[in-house]
Amino acid sequence: MTAWYIAVILGIVEGLTEFLPISSTGHLIITGHLLGYTGPKAETFEIVIQLGAILSVVVLYWNRFLGLLKPDTQKRFSGLYGIWLLVLTSLPASILGLLTHGLITQHLFTPSTVAFALIVGAIMILFVERNPKKEAITSLDELTPQLALGIGLFQCLALWPGFSRSAATIMGGMILGTKRTVAAEYSFIAAVPIMIAATGYDLIKSYQQFNQGDVVFLAIGFVVSFLTACLAIKGFILLLGKLTLKPFAYYRLALAPLVLLFL
Repeated sequence: MTAWYIAVILGIVEGLTEFLPISSTGHLIITGHLLGYTGPKAETFEIVIQLGAILSVVVLYWNRFLGLLKPDTQKRFSGLYGIWLLVLTSLPASILGLLTHGLITQHLFTPSTVAFALIVGAIMILFVERNPKKEAITSLDELTPQLALGIGLFQCLALWPGFSRSAATIMGGMILGTKRTVAAEYSFIAAVPIMIAATGYDLIKSYQQFNQGDVVFLAIGFVVSFLTACLAIKGFILLLGKLTLKPFAYYRLALAPLVLLFL
């Protein structure tokens, strides 16, 4: 079995970066190379720990997810209406992802394309923050189908490895007039269906990479990623109440040359 500390380190990296607008892909690439843990087996492990990060959103926003199953008359974002909004947000990237999955895997997981995605995303973040829109949507319960679909179209940018799904959806929400913290919260919730679909699809194709002896290693990464993501999400929402996304843009610009160096 691979050394347990590798599972811990990668779990922490995944949990910290998955829902921040800084690209978990870029961080896992660098960390994996530093640890000497790369290849098909490492890629499958990353899928498993990503599922741990997804679970953190379900736990932290359990009342919202419960409301989707049991409609709450006090909250508009619930029941079939809430599910419809999530479907609209997930649909564009899901369709485009299925059509282009092979091309993305073959051509966009290169040092230059990932680094370029980090840079382009950073520039877009700085542009959005310097040209703020009027915050017309200040609550999840004010989201409309048009807005949900619009955010879904922006989410397609996340198919470009290194761009960051959270960056794409948060910026999309802000451009469309959603309050920054609300855009972030919806980004987290909307991540669940599309990430479960994407990771589930990848896991079905590659689970044979592991055997029974790897169960503990996988469990460690999963749990560490889950716990770290819980802390990262809570901290991120608190920070957005006081800061803009600009520091994350500058961080992305600093990360881009490191991706080129380690890939």
